[in-house]
Amino acid sequence: MRGLQMKTPISQPQAFPFGPFNSAIQRRWKKPADTAQTRLENRTRDSQLDKLTTNLQRLATVLQLQHLISKRRGPYVSVQIMSRWKNIVGLNTGMGEFLRKYPHIFEIFTHPVKRNLCCRVSRRMLDLMLEEEAAVKECELDAVRRVKKLLMMSVSGTLRVHTLWLIKRELGLPDDFRDSVLAKYCDDFKLVDLETVELVRRDEDGDLGVAQVEIWREREYTEKWLSEFETKYAFPINLPTGFKIESGFKGKLKNWQRLQYLKPYERKDVVRVGNCGGIQRFEKRAVAILHELLSLTTEKMVVVERLSHFRKDFCMEVNVRELLLKHPGIFYISTRGNTQVVFLIEAYKKGCLIEPNPVYVVRRKMLDLLLLGQRHSRELNIESKEESDNVVVDEDVGGDVDVGGARDGDWVIPFLDNFDDNLHEISDSSVQGLIDYSENKNSRSE
Repeated sequence: MRGLQMKTPISQPQAFPFGPFNSAIQRRWKKPADTAQTRLENRTRDSQLDKLTTNLQRLATVLQLQHLISKRRGPYVSVQIMSRWKNIVGLNTGMGEFLRKYPHIFEIFTHPVKRNLCCRVSRRMLDLMLEEEAAVKECELDAVRRVKKLLMMSVSGTLRVHTLWLIKRELGLPDDFRDSVLAKYCDDFKLVDLETVELVRRDEDGDLGVAQVEIWREREYTEKWLSEFETKYAFPINLPTGFKIESGFKGKLKNWQRLQYLKPYERKDVVRVGNCGGIQRFEKRAVAILHELLSLTTEKMVVVERLSHFRKDFCMEVNVRELLLKHPGIFYISTRGNTQVVFLIEAYKKGCLIEPNPVYVVRRKMLDLLLLGQRHSRELNIESKEESDNVVVDEDVGGDVDVGGARDGDWVIPFLDNFDDNLHEISDSSVQGLIDYSENKNSRSE
C-alpha cells in the first residue's frame, strides 16, 4: 500500500505582487532593446519616398522583363513562356495580370498563325530606352569623374570592378563599362588585373578633391552669414515630418555638427578609432563618405546591401545600416519591397530630385509611362491593330516575327518564280511539238 500511495507534489513558492508591504524590495525593470532592427521599425516614415521606392521596384521588374524578352530570337514572346519567368523577376501575381496593368509598356496581341497570346515591348518604351542609352553616352565624362572620385576616396586608390558593376546604373555607367570606359580612358585608370581598377594619378588640388558637402558649407557661410566654427564640419539636417525631438537631442546634434573629423579625400595611412576623439570622429568620417557616395549617384539613392562592399576600401569598418539609422536628418531608409534603399534627404523634395540630370530625366519619363497604368489606352488598341496587320510570320522553329527587312531564304522565292516561268514555257513548247507531230503522222497515213 505504501507503494500505491501518491506523493504530494512540491509546491513552488508563489510570487507576491508588488504592493505596500514589499515596497522596499527593488524590482528590476527590463530595459527596452535599442538595436538597428528596433530603430528601423520605430523610425519616422516618409510616405513620399516610400511610394517612390515602390514605383521604382515596379520599374525594375519591367526592365528585367524587357531584358529577358530581348534575349529571345524575335521581338515578341508568348505569354505562356513569360509565365515561367515569374519566379525570376519575383512576381507575386500572375504574369498576364501584370502585363495588362501596363498597356503603355507591354503590347499583348494574338499570333496570326498560332492563335496564342503574345507580348512585345511598346514602341514608346523602346524609344525611351534608346534615349537613356544616348543620355548615358552623352554624360560619359561625368561618369568618368564619378569613378575617379570614388577611387580617390579609397585608401589604397583601388576598387574591385565587381563593386563598380553593382552600382553601375546608379553611377550612370553603361553595361560594358570595363571596355567602353575603363579601357578607353587609360590615362586615368589602370586595370591591375581583370578584377581591380587603379587610379593613375590623384588630383587633390583640383575640383575632384572637393566634397559635395563643402559646396553647401561655403554657401551657408556666405549667404546666411554663419560663423566658420558652426559650418566648417557641419552637415545639412532635414528631419522628416513627425519626428519626435527628445530632450537633449538638439544639444547632442549641435556638438556633433562641431565635431572635427578626417574628410573623405584627405589621405592618411592609418585611420584609428582611438585617435582624435574616439569612435564619434570615426563614425562621422564614415557618414561623410556615405554622404559623398550618395551625392555621386545620378538618383541620390543606393541599395543598402551594396554599400557594404565599400567598407574595406573606404576604411569604414562599421555597421552601415545602424550608422544610417543614427542620422535620420541626413539619410532615409525605405523598406518597401524585398530590398532596403537609402536616400539622401537633402536631394529630394516631394518625391522628386531637386537638381535633375539628363539620365534621371529619361528614367523619370519611364516611371511616368509606368504610372499611366491603363489610362489613355484606347488609342493604343488602334495602333496595335495596325501593327499586327503588318506582321510577317516566320514558320521556322520558335515562330518569331520579322517586321520588314531581308531574311535568310528570301533568295529562294525569285528563283522559284523564274522556275515557274520556265516551266510554263517548256509546257507550251511541248504541247506545240505534240500538235506538229500528230499532223505529220496524219499526212503520212493519207
